[in-house]
Amino acid sequence: MADEQEDFSALPLPDRFIHKNWKVRKEGYEAAAKEFDLAASEHDPVVRQFINDAGIWKGVVGDSNVAAQQEGLGALCSFLQIAGREGATRTRQMTVSTIAEKGLPSTRAAAKQKSLEALMLYIEMDKPDPIIEELLPVLSNKQPKVIAATLDALAQIYHAYGCKTIEPKSVLKVLPKVYGHADKNVRAKAQELTVEFYRWLKEAMKPLFWNDLKPVQQQDLDKLFEKVKDEPPPKQERLLRSQQAAKEAAVATAGAEEYVEEEEEAVIDLEPEYEAVDVIALVPKDYNERLGSSKWKDRKEALEEVQKALNHPAIAEGQFDDLVRGFAKCMKDANIAVVTTAANCVELLARGLRRSFAKYRSTIMNPMMERLKEKKQSVTDAIGAALDAVFASTNIADCLEEIIGFLTHKNPQVKLESTRFLIRCLKTARDAPSLPEVKAISDAATKLLTESSEVQRSAGAEVFGTLWKIMGDRIMNAHLDPLDEIRKTKIKEYYEVAEVRAKYKPKPVAPPKPVAAPAGKKPAGKRPGGGVKKPAPAPAAAAPPPQEDTAPLAPKPTSRPGVSKLGGPKSGLAAPSRLGGLKKPAAAAAASPRRPVVSPPLDEQPPPPQPKLGLTPGRGLAGRPLGRPAAEPAQAPAAPSGLSLVERAELDELRAEVERLRRQNEEVRSERTKLTSQIHELQNQNAQLIEDHTRDVLSIKAKETQLVRARSDYEAAEQTVQNQRREVDRLKRELSRQVRATSPPPADVSEQIYADSNAGGRFVDSGYGTGGMYGGGARNNRATYASTHQQAPLSPGDEGKENVDSLSRSGSIMSGKLSPGRGVGASSVKSSFSSRNGRNSPAEMTGNGASGGYESNRTSAAAGAESWKRAAEVTQNLKQRIEMMKAKQGIGRQQQ
Repeated sequence: MADEQEDFSALPLPDRFIHKNWKVRKEGYEAAAKEFDLAASEHDPVVRQFINDAGIWKGVVGDSNVAAQQEGLGALCSFLQIAGREGATRTRQMTVSTIAEKGLPSTRAAAKQKSLEALMLYIEMDKPDPIIEELLPVLSNKQPKVIAATLDALAQIYHAYGCKTIEPKSVLKVLPKVYGHADKNVRAKAQELTVEFYRWLKEAMKPLFWNDLKPVQQQDLDKLFEKVKDEPPPKQERLLRSQQAAKEAAVATAGAEEYVEEEEEAVIDLEPEYEAVDVIALVPKDYNERLGSSKWKDRKEALEEVQKALNHPAIAEGQFDDLVRGFAKCMKDANIAVVTTAANCVELLARGLRRSFAKYRSTIMNPMMERLKEKKQSVTDAIGAALDAVFASTNIADCLEEIIGFLTHKNPQVKLESTRFLIRCLKTARDAPSLPEVKAISDAATKLLTESSEVQRSAGAEVFGTLWKIMGDRIMNAHLDPLDEIRKTKIKEYYEVAEVRAKYKPKPVAPPKPVAAPAGKKPAGKRPGGGVKKPAPAPAAAAPPPQEDTAPLAPKPTSRPGVSKLGGPKSGLAAPSRLGGLKKPAAAAAASPRRPVVSPPLDEQPPPPQPKLGLTPGRGLAGRPLGRPAAEPAQAPAAPSGLSLVERAELDELRAEVERLRRQNEEVRSERTKLTSQIHELQNQNAQLIEDHTRDVLSIKAKETQLVRARSDYEAAEQTVQNQRREVDRLKRELSRQVRATSPPPADVSEQIYADSNAGGRFVDSGYGTGGMYGGGARNNRATYASTHQQAPLSPGDEGKENVDSLSRSGSIMSGKLSPGRGVGASSVKSSFSSRNGRNSPAEMTGNGASGGYESNRTSAAAGAESWKRAAEVTQNLKQRIEMMKAKQGIGRQQQ
């Protein structure tokens, strides 16, 4: 047995990995783990043979013996730690699914822990997406314990690396299917994974899967969410190798804080991926014509067809200028149904195009915010949703100017809805506003706090609270200090409950870079075998300070500027002669600022170069011993100090330039803000003028309509008057015909009656008879009737009354004079009536026919009196109606 064990240990590790004896395999796994732990790098031969033979690991992690499998998983973990990215990428396709099916559901806790660690290492070595893709098919396994173990592993993976490192969308999409599993353990693990997602994503994850769950499942999850809702945001516990390298590089450059801040500012993209649809072909061809129809139903139907065409999650880019201009025009429509439908179309187009919609923002945003004056909540909700979609395609810097302009709108409804829109923008913004933008928002919110409406003041306080949550105390204290305590308390309440996505992070100041010597310059020192010196030329701005009377003399320039040739053995004697004409360094610099100042040699041996700035006051060349063999080593680095002064001067100049440019930039921004405000003001004035013009046009049209109606009424009245006049004429003619047919003419009857009244006794007593009545009596009666009517003319309204009175008088006279006791007079009257009418012959007027003629005349006289009464009444009624119509016509003319 001992021989067999020695033989097994002598076998190569790959052969021991595939041995039929589980104990040999187990020992091989343990030996391999030790070898991997002792390996120096991934290029070690032991590591390379398992990288090249990656398929061997599938049997290791799926070993049939649980004890050997546990050691095999440990060997895989050791291998991944040393093999790096190459070992992970070559082996993960063979091992991940096997680990999920046989390692994670293992009955041994150590095996489960090592399986999870192996998955973590696969993610750490390279990237997490391939591992998640390998684990998702396992969720459809037939065994519930495998599914539950995989869900538990996913929850721990996301807990360690976070949703910012590992994309959560693919897992969120399969959650509804897992929630429909029959096993309660699977559903419980799915709830744990969902709660872990909620820690990272909050409410933003719900649109991806929430509607596919049952109401009972949603209620259970809401209860679980309440427990972790108030927990602080989680942080990534494990880093990828790439993240570790970036962090180490940041630490090496003293910028570790920058790396951490960038990681915190990473944004989790939960937008589902859809295939873009070309919707331009789906828009009706006659869209513009139908949108310009005078009927609101036609316009609404056209917009509904466009809305149906735009109802796609992703829209391919194209030319949507005509559509957007049409939507902007519809924002001014008088029908709110058209406005609501247009706002829905804008929302769909903005969400479908996403960032590509930013170029249409300036066309549609202003009309939509202007239409916020609508008081119906459904309209403002539709416009608000469209504005949110438009803002999602841009950023707060692009929209802030227009929003600030509408915060001072004269319409309170527009002002309030614009404030609420600004609050939503601050909460959903991905980037924190800049400091000038913070000042503009704070100034506008301060004005809102002084509004008379409590709702508007609360909205202004919420703007402050939300902005405070983004920017922090240090930035906002300057804007909050001028406010009173009551308003600060209100703002504090909104600050505590505000939920924002952006956080202001001040940019760290970069450490000063070490000043490097300019190219071509070497530090001062002794050069063997030569006495050539290259001093650094000092510009006029960096001229050295004035020294004492002794200073090095500026030599004449040679063929190489700045270099002086050292003298021979006579240099020691020549030195005193050259010291006689020394100048002060300041004077020398003023005389020739471009010529370098070089110290001449003082000894046969070339001394090290002395920098001109190294001379101390009161000590020049004459005060220095000539036989000194070496320079003071402490003064050698003085040359770079001159360069440092030069750089410092340049740096000061650059700073001044930056400050000047910054001031110019602020002036340009303020000018731009002023011009923008003027533009908004002019736009508002233009809109007001358009509205006034529209109102005037409508008023003029209303007046014209009233005028047309009055004219038609006048024409109808005129036609009625003419009809009435014709009717009066017809009745008069009819009346005259009836009178002629039934009685003597009215003039003859009246004449006879008046003649009888005035000279009745004369006809009887005088005995004129019939001839006298026809002679003077008739003439007298006519004269009397004419004189009576001339002396007392009647008014138009009294004509009928006069007729009636005359008839009554004639009736009374006739009844008195044509009585039976007066046979002669009656017969005379009868004879006169008959002769006047031409109906009776002279023979009929004899005494024999007197009684018969009297009776017939009496009957005809009574019938004539009744006919005259009826005619007088009809005439009176007609005259009254004519007067009433004339009066109405006169009133109509006065109104016109």
